[in-house]
Amino acid sequence: MNTELIGVVVMFIAAIVLAIPFGKYIAKVYGGERTGLDPIFNPIEKLFYRTSRIDPRLPMDWKQHMVAMLTINMVWFLLGMLILMTQGSLSLNPDRNPSMSADLAFNTVISFVVNCNLQHYSGETGLSYLGQFWLMFLQFVSAGTGMAAAAVVFRAFREKTSSSLGNFYDFFVKSCTRILLPVSFVIAVILAFDGTPMTFEGKDTIVSLEGNTVEVSRGPAAAFVPIKHVGTNGGGFFGVNSAHPFENPSYLSNMVEMIGQLIIPLAMVFAFGYFIRRKRLSWMIFGVMTVGFLMLAIPNILMEMNGNPAIEKMGIDNTLGAMEGKEVRLGAAASGFWSIVTTVISTGSVNSMHDSSMALSGMNELLAMMINCFYGGVGVGILNFFIFIILAVFVSGLMVGRTPEFLGKKVEAREMKIAMIVALIHPFMILVGAGLATAFPELGASTLNNPGFHGFSEILYEYTSASANNGSGFEGLGDNTLWWNISTGFVLILSRFLPIVGPVAIAGLLAEKRFIPEGEGTLKTDTSTFGLMVFAVIFIVAALAFFPALALGPIAEFFSM
Repeated sequence: MNTELIGVVVMFIAAIVLAIPFGKYIAKVYGGERTGLDPIFNPIEKLFYRTSRIDPRLPMDWKQHMVAMLTINMVWFLLGMLILMTQGSLSLNPDRNPSMSADLAFNTVISFVVNCNLQHYSGETGLSYLGQFWLMFLQFVSAGTGMAAAAVVFRAFREKTSSSLGNFYDFFVKSCTRILLPVSFVIAVILAFDGTPMTFEGKDTIVSLEGNTVEVSRGPAAAFVPIKHVGTNGGGFFGVNSAHPFENPSYLSNMVEMIGQLIIPLAMVFAFGYFIRRKRLSWMIFGVMTVGFLMLAIPNILMEMNGNPAIEKMGIDNTLGAMEGKEVRLGAAASGFWSIVTTVISTGSVNSMHDSSMALSGMNELLAMMINCFYGGVGVGILNFFIFIILAVFVSGLMVGRTPEFLGKKVEAREMKIAMIVALIHPFMILVGAGLATAFPELGASTLNNPGFHGFSEILYEYTSASANNGSGFEGLGDNTLWWNISTGFVLILSRFLPIVGPVAIAGLLAEKRFIPEGEGTLKTDTSTFGLMVFAVIFIVAALAFFPALALGPIAEFFSM
Protein backbone atom coordinates (compact mmCIF):
# COMPACT_ATOMS: atom_id res chain seq x y z
CA MET A 1 0.00 0.00 0.00
CA ASN A 2 1.16 3.56 -0.75
CA THR A 3 2.84 5.10 2.33
CA GLU A 4 0.56 8.15 2.07
CA LEU A 5 -2.49 5.89 2.25
CA ILE A 6 -1.02 4.05 5.23
CA GLY A 7 -0.78 7.36 7.08
CA VAL A 8 -4.44 8.11 6.34
CA VAL A 9 -5.58 4.66 7.48
CA VAL A 10 -3.55 4.92 10.70
CA MET A 11 -5.11 8.29 11.53
CA PHE A 12 -8.65 7.02 11.04
CA ILE A 13 -8.22 3.72 12.89
CA ALA A 14 -6.39 5.41 15.78
CA ALA A 15 -9.27 7.87 16.18
CA ILE A 16 -11.83 5.04 16.33
CA VAL A 17 -9.76 2.96 18.77
CA LEU A 18 -9.39 5.95 21.11
CA ALA A 19 -13.02 7.05 20.72
CA ILE A 20 -14.62 3.87 22.09
CA PRO A 21 -13.17 4.05 25.64
CA PHE A 22 -13.38 7.85 25.52
CA GLY A 23 -17.12 7.52 24.79
CA LYS A 24 -17.47 5.39 27.91
CA TYR A 25 -15.66 8.10 29.88
CA ILE A 26 -17.98 10.82 28.49
CA ALA A 27 -21.02 8.75 29.51
CA LYS A 28 -19.62 8.57 33.05
CA VAL A 29 -19.08 12.34 33.12
CA TYR A 30 -22.68 13.10 32.08
CA GLY A 31 -24.02 10.36 34.33
CA GLY A 32 -22.48 12.03 37.37
CA GLU A 33 -20.17 9.08 38.07
CA ARG A 34 -16.75 9.50 39.64
CA THR A 35 -13.79 10.06 37.29
CA GLY A 36 -10.06 10.45 37.80
CA LEU A 37 -10.24 14.21 37.12
CA ASP A 38 -12.69 14.92 39.97
CA PRO A 39 -9.99 15.84 42.55
CA ILE A 40 -8.60 18.44 40.14
CA PHE A 41 -11.77 20.07 38.86
CA ASN A 42 -14.31 19.64 41.67
CA PRO A 43 -12.83 22.51 43.78
CA ILE A 44 -12.67 24.78 40.71
CA GLU A 45 -16.27 24.03 39.77
CA LYS A 46 -17.48 24.61 43.36
CA LEU A 47 -15.78 28.01 43.38
CA PHE A 48 -17.37 28.89 40.04
CA TYR A 49 -20.86 27.91 41.20
CA ARG A 50 -20.44 29.72 44.52
CA THR A 51 -19.37 33.01 42.89
CA SER A 52 -22.00 32.82 40.12
CA ARG A 53 -24.77 31.67 42.51
CA ILE A 54 -25.74 28.83 40.19
CA ASP A 55 -27.10 25.63 41.68
CA PRO A 56 -25.93 22.76 39.39
CA ARG A 57 -28.25 20.33 41.18
CA LEU A 58 -31.39 22.25 40.22
CA PRO A 59 -33.34 20.11 37.71
CA MET A 60 -34.45 21.69 34.44
CA ASP A 61 -36.95 20.73 31.77
CA TRP A 62 -36.02 21.12 28.09
CA LYS A 63 -37.36 24.69 27.88
CA GLN A 64 -35.28 25.85 30.85
CA HIS A 65 -32.22 24.23 29.29
CA MET A 66 -32.72 26.19 26.08
CA VAL A 67 -33.37 29.50 27.88
CA ALA A 68 -30.12 29.07 29.81
CA MET A 69 -28.25 28.21 26.60
CA LEU A 70 -29.54 31.19 24.62
CA THR A 71 -29.04 33.64 27.49
CA ILE A 72 -25.42 32.77 28.11
CA ASN A 73 -24.65 32.83 24.38
CA MET A 74 -26.09 36.35 24.15
CA VAL A 75 -23.75 37.49 26.94
CA TRP A 76 -20.73 36.04 25.11
CA PHE A 77 -21.81 37.78 21.90
CA LEU A 78 -22.08 41.22 23.52
CA LEU A 79 -18.72 40.88 25.29
CA GLY A 80 -17.11 39.74 22.05
CA MET A 81 -18.42 42.74 20.11
CA LEU A 82 -17.02 45.07 22.77
CA ILE A 83 -13.56 43.44 22.71
CA LEU A 84 -13.13 43.16 18.92
CA MET A 85 -14.39 46.70 18.21
CA THR A 86 -11.93 48.19 20.74
CA GLN A 87 -8.97 45.77 20.50
CA GLY A 88 -6.80 48.38 18.77
CA SER A 89 -6.61 50.43 21.97
CA LEU A 90 -6.43 47.51 24.41
CA SER A 91 -3.44 45.57 25.75
CA LEU A 92 -1.79 42.42 24.30
CA ASN A 93 -1.43 44.01 20.87
CA PRO A 94 2.32 44.14 20.11
CA ASP A 95 1.75 44.32 16.34
CA ARG A 96 -0.73 47.21 16.75
CA ASN A 97 -3.50 45.57 14.77
CA PRO A 98 -6.56 47.83 14.41
CA SER A 99 -10.03 47.39 15.87
CA MET A 100 -12.60 45.61 13.74
CA SER A 101 -15.44 47.37 11.94
CA ALA A 102 -18.93 46.77 13.32
CA ASP A 103 -20.01 44.43 10.50
CA LEU A 104 -16.80 42.37 10.60
CA ALA A 105 -16.94 42.13 14.41
CA PHE A 106 -20.59 41.04 14.16
CA ASN A 107 -19.72 38.27 11.72
CA THR A 108 -16.63 37.16 13.63
CA VAL A 109 -18.22 37.04 17.08
CA ILE A 110 -21.37 35.32 15.84
CA SER A 111 -19.24 32.84 13.93
CA PHE A 112 -17.19 31.87 17.00
CA VAL A 113 -20.19 31.87 19.35
CA VAL A 114 -22.00 29.38 17.11
CA ASN A 115 -18.95 27.09 16.73
CA CYS A 116 -18.51 27.94 13.04
CA ASN A 117 -15.43 30.22 12.92
CA LEU A 118 -16.13 31.52 9.44
CA GLN A 119 -13.22 33.97 9.19
CA HIS A 120 -13.53 37.04 6.99
CA TYR A 121 -10.21 38.35 8.33
CA SER A 122 -6.60 37.13 8.49
CA GLY A 123 -5.37 36.33 11.99
CA GLU A 124 -1.95 37.94 11.52
CA THR A 125 -3.41 41.39 10.80
CA GLY A 126 -7.03 41.21 11.93
CA LEU A 127 -6.72 40.40 15.63
CA SER A 128 -4.69 41.35 18.68
CA TYR A 129 -3.55 38.61 21.04
CA LEU A 130 -6.36 39.67 23.40
CA GLY A 131 -8.84 39.17 20.56
CA GLN A 132 -7.33 35.78 19.79
CA PHE A 133 -7.67 34.77 23.45
CA TRP A 134 -11.32 35.79 23.52
CA LEU A 135 -11.98 33.73 20.41
CA MET A 136 -10.11 30.82 22.01
CA PHE A 137 -12.45 31.11 24.99
CA LEU A 138 -15.43 31.06 22.62
CA GLN A 139 -14.07 27.90 21.00
CA PHE A 140 -14.25 26.15 24.37
CA VAL A 141 -17.69 27.39 25.39
CA SER A 142 -19.34 27.01 21.97
CA ALA A 143 -18.22 23.38 21.86
CA GLY A 144 -19.37 22.93 25.46
CA THR A 145 -22.78 24.35 24.50
CA GLY A 146 -23.30 21.75 21.76
CA MET A 147 -22.15 18.93 24.02
CA ALA A 148 -24.43 20.07 26.84
CA ALA A 149 -27.40 20.07 24.44
CA ALA A 150 -26.51 16.52 23.38
CA ALA A 151 -26.32 15.50 27.05
CA VAL A 152 -29.91 16.72 27.49
CA VAL A 153 -31.01 14.38 24.69
CA PHE A 154 -29.00 11.55 26.25
CA ARG A 155 -30.80 12.14 29.57
CA ALA A 156 -34.21 12.27 27.90
CA PHE A 157 -33.85 8.77 26.47
CA ARG A 158 -32.40 7.20 29.61
CA GLU A 159 -35.41 8.18 31.71
CA LYS A 160 -38.60 6.21 31.05
CA THR A 161 -40.94 9.12 31.84
CA SER A 162 -39.65 12.42 33.19
CA SER A 163 -39.62 16.16 32.57
CA SER A 164 -36.45 16.61 34.63
CA LEU A 165 -33.46 16.44 32.28
CA GLY A 166 -30.54 17.41 34.48
CA ASN A 167 -28.99 20.87 34.71
CA PHE A 168 -27.62 22.77 31.70
CA TYR A 169 -24.79 24.44 33.62
CA ASP A 170 -23.68 21.13 35.09
CA PHE A 171 -23.49 19.52 31.63
CA PHE A 172 -21.85 22.61 30.14
CA VAL A 173 -19.13 23.08 32.74
CA LYS A 174 -18.28 19.37 32.78
CA SER A 175 -18.05 19.36 28.99
CA CYS A 176 -15.42 22.10 29.17
CA THR A 177 -13.43 20.96 32.21
CA ARG A 178 -13.64 17.16 32.06
CA ILE A 179 -13.59 16.60 28.28
CA LEU A 180 -12.43 19.54 26.14
CA LEU A 181 -9.72 20.98 28.37
CA PRO A 182 -7.76 17.77 29.14
CA VAL A 183 -7.63 16.65 25.50
CA SER A 184 -6.66 20.15 24.35
CA PHE A 185 -3.88 20.30 26.94
CA VAL A 186 -2.32 17.05 25.74
CA ILE A 187 -2.40 18.21 22.10
CA ALA A 188 -1.02 21.65 23.04
CA VAL A 189 2.03 20.04 24.67
CA ILE A 190 2.68 17.93 21.57
CA LEU A 191 2.35 20.94 19.24
CA ALA A 192 4.59 23.13 21.38
CA PHE A 193 7.36 20.51 21.30
CA ASP A 194 6.81 20.10 17.54
CA GLY A 195 7.43 23.79 16.83
CA THR A 196 4.14 25.67 17.22
CA PRO A 197 4.93 29.03 18.88
CA MET A 198 3.64 29.99 22.33
CA THR A 199 4.70 33.56 22.96
CA PHE A 200 3.25 37.03 23.53
CA GLU A 201 5.99 38.76 21.57
CA GLY A 202 5.15 40.44 18.27
CA LYS A 203 6.44 39.78 14.76
CA ASP A 204 9.98 38.47 14.31
CA THR A 205 12.27 39.07 11.31
CA ILE A 206 14.07 36.43 9.25
CA VAL A 207 16.21 36.45 6.14
CA SER A 208 14.57 34.39 3.39
CA LEU A 209 16.38 32.08 0.95
CA GLU A 210 16.18 34.90 -1.58
CA GLY A 211 18.09 37.17 0.80
CA ASN A 212 15.13 39.38 1.71
CA THR A 213 14.38 40.41 5.31
CA VAL A 214 10.74 39.59 6.06
CA GLU A 215 8.49 39.82 9.11
CA VAL A 216 6.98 36.61 10.50
CA SER A 217 3.91 36.62 12.72
CA ARG A 218 3.84 34.46 15.83
CA GLY A 219 1.89 34.45 19.11
CA PRO A 220 0.21 32.06 21.58
CA ALA A 221 -0.75 29.66 18.79
CA ALA A 222 0.00 26.44 20.71
CA ALA A 223 -2.86 27.23 23.11
CA PHE A 224 -5.27 28.23 20.33
CA VAL A 225 -4.80 25.43 17.80
CA PRO A 226 -5.78 22.37 19.91
CA ILE A 227 -9.26 23.56 20.89
CA LYS A 228 -9.99 24.63 17.33
CA HIS A 229 -9.78 20.93 16.44
CA VAL A 230 -10.94 19.21 19.63
CA GLY A 231 -14.03 21.45 19.76
CA THR A 232 -14.58 21.12 15.98
CA ASN A 233 -14.32 24.90 15.73
CA GLY A 234 -11.71 25.29 13.00
CA GLY A 235 -10.70 28.93 13.27
CA GLY A 236 -7.11 29.53 12.26
CA PHE A 237 -4.68 31.55 14.39
CA PHE A 238 -3.02 32.44 11.08
CA GLY A 239 -4.74 33.26 7.81
CA VAL A 240 -4.00 29.99 6.00
CA ASN A 241 -5.07 27.91 9.00
CA SER A 242 -3.45 24.47 9.35
CA ALA A 243 -1.59 24.89 6.06
CA HIS A 244 0.64 27.31 8.03
CA PRO A 245 3.90 25.72 9.27
CA PHE A 246 3.38 27.24 12.74
CA GLU A 247 -0.12 25.78 13.15
CA ASN A 248 0.79 22.45 11.58
CA PRO A 249 4.58 22.04 11.58
CA SER A 250 4.95 18.41 10.47
CA TYR A 251 3.23 15.19 9.45
CA LEU A 252 3.17 14.25 13.16
CA SER A 253 1.24 17.41 14.05
CA ASN A 254 -1.02 16.74 11.07
CA MET A 255 -1.89 13.29 12.47
CA VAL A 256 -2.39 14.64 16.00
CA GLU A 257 -4.67 17.42 14.81
CA MET A 258 -6.61 15.00 12.62
CA ILE A 259 -7.20 12.58 15.50
CA GLY A 260 -8.02 15.57 17.72
CA GLN A 261 -10.88 16.70 15.51
CA LEU A 262 -12.26 13.18 15.01
CA ILE A 263 -12.16 11.82 18.55
CA ILE A 264 -15.03 13.63 20.31
CA PRO A 265 -17.59 13.43 17.45
CA LEU A 266 -16.88 9.68 17.27
CA ALA A 267 -16.84 9.30 21.06
CA MET A 268 -20.22 11.06 21.44
CA VAL A 269 -21.84 8.33 19.35
CA PHE A 270 -20.48 5.62 21.65
CA ALA A 271 -21.25 7.74 24.73
CA PHE A 272 -24.92 7.78 23.70
CA GLY A 273 -25.02 3.99 23.63
CA TYR A 274 -23.25 3.66 26.99
CA PHE A 275 -25.40 6.35 28.62
CA ILE A 276 -28.80 4.94 27.62
CA ARG A 277 -27.50 1.36 27.90
CA ARG A 278 -28.16 0.52 24.24
CA LYS A 279 -24.75 -0.09 22.75
CA ARG A 280 -26.17 -1.78 19.65
CA LEU A 281 -27.99 1.43 18.77
CA SER A 282 -24.77 3.42 18.95
CA TRP A 283 -23.05 0.88 16.69
CA MET A 284 -25.89 1.24 14.17
CA ILE A 285 -25.45 5.02 14.21
CA PHE A 286 -21.68 4.68 13.91
CA GLY A 287 -22.08 2.26 10.99
CA VAL A 288 -24.34 4.58 8.99
CA MET A 289 -22.12 7.57 9.67
CA THR A 290 -18.96 5.68 8.74
CA VAL A 291 -20.37 4.32 5.48
CA GLY A 292 -21.42 7.85 4.50
CA PHE A 293 -18.06 9.25 5.52
CA LEU A 294 -16.06 6.69 3.54
CA MET A 295 -18.24 7.22 0.44
CA LEU A 296 -17.03 10.83 0.49
CA ALA A 297 -13.47 10.38 1.77
CA ILE A 298 -12.22 7.55 -0.47
CA PRO A 299 -13.09 9.26 -3.80
CA ASN A 300 -11.54 12.52 -2.57
CA ILE A 301 -8.28 10.87 -1.60
CA LEU A 302 -8.03 9.06 -4.93
CA MET A 303 -8.95 12.10 -7.02
CA GLU A 304 -6.37 14.29 -5.29
CA MET A 305 -3.69 11.58 -5.54
CA ASN A 306 -4.36 11.02 -9.26
CA GLY A 307 -3.87 14.70 -10.01
CA ASN A 308 -5.30 17.04 -12.60
CA PRO A 309 -5.67 15.38 -16.05
CA ALA A 310 -5.39 18.77 -17.76
CA ILE A 311 -1.89 19.21 -16.30
CA GLU A 312 -0.93 15.66 -17.27
CA LYS A 313 -1.93 16.34 -20.89
CA MET A 314 0.61 19.19 -20.91
CA GLY A 315 3.37 16.65 -20.31
CA ILE A 316 4.04 17.79 -16.73
CA ASP A 317 4.98 15.18 -14.12
CA ASN A 318 1.84 14.57 -12.04
CA THR A 319 3.04 11.73 -9.79
CA LEU A 320 2.68 13.78 -6.58
CA GLY A 321 -1.01 14.32 -7.30
CA ALA A 322 -3.01 17.53 -7.53
CA MET A 323 -0.57 19.66 -5.54
CA GLU A 324 -1.91 23.13 -6.34
CA GLY A 325 -2.89 24.71 -3.01
CA LYS A 326 -1.33 21.89 -0.96
CA GLU A 327 1.68 21.56 1.30
CA VAL A 328 4.46 19.27 0.03
CA ARG A 329 5.27 18.18 3.58
CA LEU A 330 1.73 16.73 3.92
CA GLY A 331 0.97 15.39 0.42
CA ALA A 332 -2.15 14.91 -1.66
CA ALA A 333 -3.59 11.91 0.24
CA ALA A 334 -3.46 13.53 3.71
CA SER A 335 -4.85 16.75 2.25
CA GLY A 336 -7.71 14.98 0.49
CA PHE A 337 -8.55 13.07 3.66
CA TRP A 338 -8.44 16.22 5.78
CA SER A 339 -10.74 18.05 3.34
CA ILE A 340 -13.52 15.51 3.99
CA VAL A 341 -12.91 15.07 7.72
CA THR A 342 -13.03 18.81 8.28
CA THR A 343 -16.27 19.23 6.28
CA VAL A 344 -17.99 16.06 7.55
CA ILE A 345 -17.45 16.90 11.22
CA SER A 346 -17.92 20.68 10.79
CA THR A 347 -14.44 21.61 11.99
CA GLY A 348 -13.73 23.83 9.01
CA SER A 349 -9.96 23.96 9.49
CA VAL A 350 -7.92 23.39 6.32
CA ASN A 351 -4.45 22.04 5.58
CA SER A 352 -4.88 22.81 1.87
CA MET A 353 -6.93 25.28 -0.13
CA HIS A 354 -10.32 23.77 -1.01
CA ASP A 355 -10.66 26.28 -3.82
CA SER A 356 -7.85 24.34 -5.56
CA SER A 357 -9.42 20.89 -5.11
CA MET A 358 -10.51 18.86 -8.09
CA ALA A 359 -14.06 19.73 -9.19
CA LEU A 360 -15.69 16.58 -7.81
CA SER A 361 -13.59 16.79 -4.65
CA GLY A 362 -15.15 20.21 -4.13
CA MET A 363 -18.57 18.62 -4.68
CA ASN A 364 -17.87 16.05 -1.98
CA GLU A 365 -16.73 18.77 0.42
CA LEU A 366 -19.99 20.59 -0.25
CA LEU A 367 -22.02 17.38 0.15
CA ALA A 368 -20.36 16.63 3.49
CA MET A 369 -21.59 19.97 4.83
CA MET A 370 -24.98 19.75 3.13
CA ILE A 371 -25.70 16.36 4.72
CA ASN A 372 -24.19 17.60 8.00
CA CYS A 373 -24.80 14.46 10.07
CA PHE A 374 -21.99 11.98 9.30
CA TYR A 375 -20.21 12.40 12.66
CA GLY A 376 -20.82 16.16 12.64
CA GLY A 377 -19.57 18.61 15.25
CA VAL A 378 -19.14 17.91 18.95
CA GLY A 379 -22.63 17.31 20.29
CA VAL A 380 -24.56 18.78 17.39
CA GLY A 381 -23.52 15.99 15.00
CA ILE A 382 -25.53 13.41 16.89
CA LEU A 383 -28.39 15.91 17.27
CA ASN A 384 -28.54 16.33 13.49
CA PHE A 385 -28.49 12.55 13.02
CA PHE A 386 -31.28 12.24 15.59
CA ILE A 387 -33.56 14.27 13.30
CA PHE A 388 -33.06 11.74 10.50
CA ILE A 389 -33.73 8.88 12.92
CA ILE A 390 -37.09 10.47 13.77
CA LEU A 391 -37.90 10.88 10.06
CA ALA A 392 -36.92 7.27 9.36
CA VAL A 393 -39.00 6.00 12.30
CA PHE A 394 -42.01 7.92 11.02
CA VAL A 395 -41.66 6.66 7.43
CA SER A 396 -41.08 3.08 8.63
CA GLY A 397 -44.15 3.25 10.85
CA LEU A 398 -46.30 4.38 7.94
CA MET A 399 -44.96 1.56 5.76
CA VAL A 400 -46.02 -1.13 8.25
CA GLY A 401 -49.21 0.58 9.40
CA ARG A 402 -48.15 1.18 13.01
CA THR A 403 -47.81 4.27 15.18
CA PRO A 404 -44.12 5.27 14.93
CA GLU A 405 -42.14 4.62 18.12
CA PHE A 406 -38.56 5.31 19.15
CA LEU A 407 -37.06 3.90 22.34
CA GLY A 408 -40.47 3.25 23.84
CA LYS A 409 -42.05 6.63 23.01
CA LYS A 410 -44.66 7.38 20.36
CA VAL A 411 -43.55 9.83 17.66
CA GLU A 412 -46.61 11.93 16.84
CA ALA A 413 -47.53 14.97 14.77
CA ARG A 414 -45.90 17.57 17.02
CA GLU A 415 -42.51 15.87 16.97
CA MET A 416 -42.69 15.33 13.22
CA LYS A 417 -43.45 19.00 12.54
CA ILE A 418 -40.39 20.04 14.53
CA ALA A 419 -38.23 17.42 12.78
CA MET A 420 -39.34 18.60 9.34
CA ILE A 421 -38.67 22.25 10.18
CA VAL A 422 -35.16 21.39 11.35
CA ALA A 423 -34.52 19.18 8.29
CA LEU A 424 -35.65 21.91 5.87
CA ILE A 425 -34.08 24.96 7.52
CA HIS A 426 -30.58 23.84 6.46
CA PRO A 427 -31.22 23.66 2.68
CA PHE A 428 -33.46 26.75 2.92
CA MET A 429 -30.63 28.87 4.36
CA ILE A 430 -28.08 27.59 1.85
CA LEU A 431 -30.17 27.86 -1.30
CA VAL A 432 -31.88 31.18 -0.51
CA GLY A 433 -28.55 32.78 0.44
CA ALA A 434 -26.80 31.48 -2.69
CA GLY A 435 -29.77 32.49 -4.84
CA LEU A 436 -29.81 36.08 -3.56
CA ALA A 437 -26.03 36.50 -3.89
CA THR A 438 -26.20 35.20 -7.48
CA ALA A 439 -29.32 37.14 -8.49
CA PHE A 440 -27.91 40.45 -7.25
CA PRO A 441 -24.24 40.39 -8.34
CA GLU A 442 -23.61 43.92 -7.07
CA LEU A 443 -24.11 42.50 -3.55
CA GLY A 444 -22.38 39.13 -3.63
CA ALA A 445 -21.06 37.88 -6.96
CA SER A 446 -19.08 41.06 -7.63
CA THR A 447 -16.37 39.89 -5.19
CA LEU A 448 -15.76 36.56 -6.92
CA ASN A 449 -12.23 35.69 -8.01
CA ASN A 450 -13.43 33.09 -10.54
CA PRO A 451 -16.19 33.35 -13.16
CA GLY A 452 -18.60 30.68 -14.37
CA PHE A 453 -19.31 27.38 -12.67
CA HIS A 454 -16.46 27.62 -10.17
CA GLY A 455 -17.57 31.11 -9.19
CA PHE A 456 -21.04 29.79 -8.39
CA SER A 457 -19.41 27.01 -6.33
CA GLU A 458 -17.62 29.68 -4.29
CA ILE A 459 -20.95 31.36 -3.47
CA LEU A 460 -22.64 28.04 -2.72
CA TYR A 461 -19.72 26.95 -0.52
CA GLU A 462 -19.83 30.14 1.56
CA TYR A 463 -23.49 29.73 2.54
CA THR A 464 -23.15 25.97 2.95
CA SER A 465 -20.20 26.47 5.29
CA ALA A 466 -22.13 29.08 7.29
CA SER A 467 -25.28 26.96 7.53
CA ALA A 468 -23.36 23.82 8.52
CA ASN A 469 -21.41 25.74 11.20
CA ASN A 470 -18.28 24.68 9.37
CA GLY A 471 -16.21 27.78 8.64
CA SER A 472 -14.03 26.60 5.76
CA GLY A 473 -14.23 28.41 2.46
CA PHE A 474 -13.45 28.43 -1.26
CA GLU A 475 -10.99 31.23 -0.72
CA GLY A 476 -11.39 32.77 -4.16
CA LEU A 477 -14.25 34.75 -2.66
CA GLY A 478 -13.65 38.28 -1.32
CA ASP A 479 -15.90 37.90 1.70
CA ASN A 480 -15.06 40.88 3.97
CA THR A 481 -17.87 43.09 2.70
CA LEU A 482 -21.04 44.39 4.33
CA TRP A 483 -23.18 41.91 2.35
CA TRP A 484 -21.17 38.80 3.16
CA ASN A 485 -20.61 39.75 6.81
CA ILE A 486 -24.26 40.46 7.55
CA SER A 487 -25.95 37.82 5.37
CA THR A 488 -23.76 34.95 6.53
CA GLY A 489 -24.06 36.26 10.11
CA PHE A 490 -27.82 35.73 10.11
CA VAL A 491 -27.44 32.33 8.44
CA LEU A 492 -24.99 31.41 11.22
CA ILE A 493 -27.42 32.36 13.99
CA LEU A 494 -30.48 30.57 12.62
CA SER A 495 -28.57 27.51 11.42
CA ARG A 496 -26.93 27.01 14.81
CA PHE A 497 -29.71 27.43 17.32
CA LEU A 498 -32.77 26.07 15.49
CA PRO A 499 -31.07 22.68 14.86
CA ILE A 500 -30.16 22.56 18.56
CA VAL A 501 -33.51 23.69 19.98
CA GLY A 502 -35.45 21.35 17.65
CA PRO A 503 -33.88 18.00 18.66
CA VAL A 504 -33.83 18.99 22.34
CA ALA A 505 -37.52 19.93 22.11
CA ILE A 506 -38.36 16.59 20.48
CA ALA A 507 -36.40 14.67 23.10
CA GLY A 508 -38.03 16.67 25.89
CA LEU A 509 -41.52 16.05 24.54
CA LEU A 510 -40.84 12.34 24.11
CA ALA A 511 -39.38 12.11 27.63
CA GLU A 512 -42.66 13.35 29.10
CA LYS A 513 -44.69 10.64 27.35
CA ARG A 514 -45.63 7.30 28.83
CA PHE A 515 -43.02 4.63 28.25
CA ILE A 516 -44.22 1.72 26.11
CA PRO A 517 -42.32 -1.57 26.62
CA GLU A 518 -41.08 -3.26 23.47
CA GLY A 519 -43.40 -5.93 22.04
CA GLU A 520 -43.62 -8.26 19.08
CA GLY A 521 -44.54 -5.48 16.67
CA THR A 522 -42.01 -2.92 17.92
CA LEU A 523 -39.76 -1.52 15.20
CA LYS A 524 -36.16 -2.43 16.02
CA THR A 525 -34.00 0.67 15.60
CA ASP A 526 -30.65 -0.94 16.42
CA THR A 527 -30.44 -3.17 13.35
CA SER A 528 -28.62 -2.85 10.05
CA THR A 529 -32.00 -2.85 8.28
CA PHE A 530 -33.10 0.27 10.12
CA GLY A 531 -29.65 1.76 9.54
CA LEU A 532 -30.18 1.29 5.81
CA MET A 533 -33.53 3.08 6.17
CA VAL A 534 -31.89 6.04 7.92
CA PHE A 535 -29.21 6.21 5.24
CA ALA A 536 -31.89 6.20 2.52
CA VAL A 537 -33.75 9.07 4.18
CA ILE A 538 -30.52 11.09 4.44
CA PHE A 539 -29.67 10.40 0.79
CA ILE A 540 -33.15 11.29 -0.49
CA VAL A 541 -33.37 14.56 1.47
CA ALA A 542 -29.87 15.61 0.33
CA ALA A 543 -30.47 14.63 -3.30
CA LEU A 544 -33.81 16.42 -3.58
CA ALA A 545 -32.55 19.56 -1.87
CA PHE A 546 -29.08 20.02 -3.30
CA PHE A 547 -28.57 18.17 -6.59
CA PRO A 548 -29.79 21.07 -8.80
CA ALA A 549 -27.38 23.49 -7.12
CA LEU A 550 -24.47 21.04 -7.33
CA ALA A 551 -25.26 20.48 -11.01
CA LEU A 552 -24.82 24.21 -11.64
CA GLY A 553 -21.51 24.34 -9.77
CA PRO A 554 -18.96 21.53 -9.34
CA ILE A 555 -20.67 18.97 -11.60
CA ALA A 556 -20.87 21.44 -14.49
CA GLU A 557 -17.25 22.44 -13.85
CA PHE A 558 -16.18 18.79 -14.03
CA PHE A 559 -17.85 18.22 -17.40
CA SER A 560 -16.45 21.47 -18.79
CA MET A 561 -12.84 20.45 -18.09
